[in-house]
Amino acid sequence: MRIAAQALQPNLTEWAAQRPVTSAPNPLIGQQRALHAIEQALSICGRYAHGFIVTPAGLRVLDVLAELPTQQGWQSAHSQCDWLYVANPDSANQPLCIDVNAGQADSFVIKLWEFLQAAVNVRQPLLEYMLETFTSERVKHYLELISDKTFDDLPGAELATILVRQPAQPEPFTYCDRVTDASLFGSIRLQSVEGTISSDLHLIEPGALLRANGGVLAIDAEELFLQPGLWRKLKYVLRTSMMHWQAPGDAHIAAYYQPEPIPVQLKVLLLGDRDIYAQLREVDRDFDNLFPYLADFSSHYSLAQAPLAPYFDYLAYVEREAAVRPLAPDAIAPLLKFATRLTDFQTELTLDTIALMQFLREANGIAAQQQQQQICAAHLEQVLEQRKQRDGYIAELSRRAILEGQVYIETCGQVIGQINGLTVVTAGGSEFGEPSRITATVHYGDGDIIDIDRKSELSGSIHTKGVMILSAYIANVFARNDAMSLSATIVFEQSYHEVDGDSASLAELCCLLSALAEAPIEQGLAITGAVDQFGRVQAIGAVNEKIEGYFALCQARGLTGKQGVIIPQANLSQLNLDHEVIAAVAAEKFHIYAVEHVTAALELLTNEPQKQLYAKIEQRLSELQHIEKPTSWWQRWF
Repeated sequence: MRIAAQALQPNLTEWAAQRPVTSAPNPLIGQQRALHAIEQALSICGRYAHGFIVTPAGLRVLDVLAELPTQQGWQSAHSQCDWLYVANPDSANQPLCIDVNAGQADSFVIKLWEFLQAAVNVRQPLLEYMLETFTSERVKHYLELISDKTFDDLPGAELATILVRQPAQPEPFTYCDRVTDASLFGSIRLQSVEGTISSDLHLIEPGALLRANGGVLAIDAEELFLQPGLWRKLKYVLRTSMMHWQAPGDAHIAAYYQPEPIPVQLKVLLLGDRDIYAQLREVDRDFDNLFPYLADFSSHYSLAQAPLAPYFDYLAYVEREAAVRPLAPDAIAPLLKFATRLTDFQTELTLDTIALMQFLREANGIAAQQQQQQICAAHLEQVLEQRKQRDGYIAELSRRAILEGQVYIETCGQVIGQINGLTVVTAGGSEFGEPSRITATVHYGDGDIIDIDRKSELSGSIHTKGVMILSAYIANVFARNDAMSLSATIVFEQSYHEVDGDSASLAELCCLLSALAEAPIEQGLAITGAVDQFGRVQAIGAVNEKIEGYFALCQARGLTGKQGVIIPQANLSQLNLDHEVIAAVAAEKFHIYAVEHVTAALELLTNEPQKQLYAKIEQRLSELQHIEKPTSWWQRWF
């Protein structure tokens, strides 16, 4: 099936027409699955109800965390308090912790000082006031301990230190992205006074765990696991709901100072990629118990599951964060094309915020140079051209080697047993498509198909599997009842690195059948696709890059109108080609065909009906069955 030019990219004009007059910036568009999971995690109390957020590349974590409370109205299951350490009347090295309502820490310290300064026999009114104002059980217990004490009766020179002071409206979450022992759990510093090393109340420093106590703590999972021992320590806190302080100092300098452990009740959200999540589930048996809720943020916005209109709210958020000039009406279509090109599907748009911001900022720079007040389509197209220029050096070197004849690739004429397969090359950070010449020869034998790349240990396991599948197809069609008397060899010519993947198995099968039938193949047609044992053509990856790589070679040599590419029918939904390719297809200077079975590909490549080709192969095999098997030289000699 020849593909029309309008099917080579999404319907961008129709999409651009749906842009509303006004949009509400929203970074959470398309994330309903993840939002529901987070809402569930926050609504459940207990030690075993934390969550893991999968953060794809390009997601701006802080923007998402800041927007979540406004849309979900986060209500913490626990109250956030101010926490203090006060002097212990029984031990100078074991201060006691006290919690008071948010915003009451300063007034509590003042009233505590007044209480200790007052005479014991006149403290009762102040005591009653403090018990009514500061209703914590810990406050009540501490006032009982010091009911007959003065400041001079307390050990040390300090009365109290405010460890955590919450604002009147506590923050909805605390984010710990630079994870160390001190930043997460806090620390106790040491001081040297006249040669004596010790610690004191003001040297106790809280970490993110205590600042978020009673609320939500978000932790960068990758940073957490880069620090040995922190994960085990965090698990202990979550299981016991108590934060114990590590002894201050190190192996060389240590001092005994052990503040009372602080009760911890909070919700923890780990943020990381899917690989970290999979590793945690595999290697830590406690992980599933502690973190049963998975919030899976998507990197794509599917138009098959949601309308296009909300996506413009996401684009408005990207524009706001990028701080660029307004987009002109004609810039919407190329921006949407770029967004869908990043996903490899015509019906999906990217949610990679950073990639879109970079794209718009480059275009904004061009608009600024040209003193334009808006970003136009021409600016976006110029960005793409500049990127192609920056990243295309290796691709140009590879293409030049073909054009100069150092690498032999034909793009016109007909040859038996030779075909142009399409591959993707990844080198030096660049990824581009280019053709690779595949050849096959046949000879008298036992029906074996020899893969020269595998014999020379230049074949990956997936490529080897593909060759075995095409061997099975040939055996199923031509050697179901009798053994084949022909053997074949197949190879990627001028390939000096490992060949892997099964996307060339369709090209290899067509090349073998061409050699068996002695039917020449059109060299202007390149082909990509995988096959199964029944000859059905299956989808492959990077279809756009492969087509554009072959088109660039044909364009450099001059388009003849007979050149083109054969792709699997299953890849039609991924087509999103460069405007030059689309223009050439519309002018019928280049062609793109989609096939579902190897027989359709063969008819395109050889211009012969499939029945006629297979009849030639069967006749050739039949003739060979009646030829006496040649004897070896030593048998003839003796």
